[in-house]
Amino acid sequence: MSEAHIVHWEDAEAVEMFPGVVRRTLGLTGDLMLIEIRGAAGAHVPLHRHPHHQVGYVINGEVELAVEGEVFHCKPGDSYGIPGDTEHGATFLKDTILVETFTPPREEYLSQG
Repeated sequence: MSEAHIVHWEDAEAVEMFPGVVRRTLGLTGDLMLIEIRGAAGAHVPLHRHPHHQVGYVINGEVELAVEGEVFHCKPGDSYGIPGDTEHGATFLKDTILVETFTPPREEYLSQG
């Protein structure tokens, strides 16, 4: 029997992480997690760090990423990689959809609330 993990978008619970920033936890294996983040224009993710490696891709909108004191302007089609234990945050300039992966999976994103 396959151990595939299938999640239909409409079944993934929307969790508001910060005002105007909503995540859905999607694909998951023992070593990798895929999430979707939707940020409203003007929403902000404060500077933080975690041990997980993070790679993301901008589907639409625009976001400014602050990484270790440097600011990067990202638009549709841009991608980024943030090593674990690196300080980073985000400001959404427009309504934006990001897809991000984490390795190892973020335990706090496994629970839906």
